[in-house]
Amino acid sequence: MKNLILTAILLTGYTTSVFAQTPAVSISKVVSTEESFNKLVARKGIKDAFLEVADPEGIVFKPNVVKISDFYTNIQKQEGTLKWEPKFGRISAAGDLAFTAGPYVYQNGKSDDDKVFGDYVSIWRADADNKLKLLVDLGVQHPEAEQEATTDLKEPNLTKKVEVSKDPFNGKNVIVVTDKDLNHSLTLSTLAAYKEFLSPEGRYYFPGFEPMTGQDKILKFIDNEAITISAETINAGRSLSNDLAYSYGRARIKKGNIVSNYYYVRIWEIDSAHKWNILLEAFSAIENE
Repeated sequence: MKNLILTAILLTGYTTSVFAQTPAVSISKVVSTEESFNKLVARKGIKDAFLEVADPEGIVFKPNVVKISDFYTNIQKQEGTLKWEPKFGRISAAGDLAFTAGPYVYQNGKSDDDKVFGDYVSIWRADADNKLKLLVDLGVQHPEAEQEATTDLKEPNLTKKVEVSKDPFNGKNVIVVTDKDLNHSLTLSTLAAYKEFLSPEGRYYFPGFEPMTGQDKILKFIDNEAITISAETINAGRSLSNDLAYSYGRARIKKGNIVSNYYYVRIWEIDSAHKWNILLEAFSAIENE
């Protein structure tokens, strides 16, 4: 009996130890990371804060793709204040990949006329110490929003068994191929392509316009603006738990006789039928091209 009790105690202790060593995955992790980053910017300034949180492979669009470390190392101290608030976000079940998006305000002066409004999209990747580092950062400028953005910060679905990818290269390949499939579809019909690939709860960030939420609203915008898009994939990545991914590339958007160049960033989420859908797409204008 004593041996049975001792065994039960040991097993209980082992189980507790296992759970104690397995950190819970929660969207609050990336929200907390964003809040800490916000405070870091206020304390150290924009340049030093970005350098501190950057992933070694992290990129920004300034306006071309450049490593965060290279861009901020090679500029003088960036003046002004920058504040933002995460309103939309997800984290993978493995906790290795996450994103947030939401409104930002940049002010380089003291009056309200000096304020620049927009929305940001940030992708975060966990390092070897399971600390989230900034992998992709993009800003979309638009007039001051008339209404407060709705909050959509969902927890990952941990009720399903997480099958960790044994082949990260192939995992990335799946997203690259999916992204290229969408880009090919866009050349045939912009509206049909988004109907096929856009999540019903997807969000769309286009320069000069407030963010749009929902497939119907996004399709109406594209139709009303009469835009056509051709795009080329540059790179992509996928979480180890195969539930969250990202891609980015170049896009040429035609509206009437006007053709403009952009970079795009897409966030992909897999559905119950194992189909990858766009949860978010954002465009960053390439100037003087």
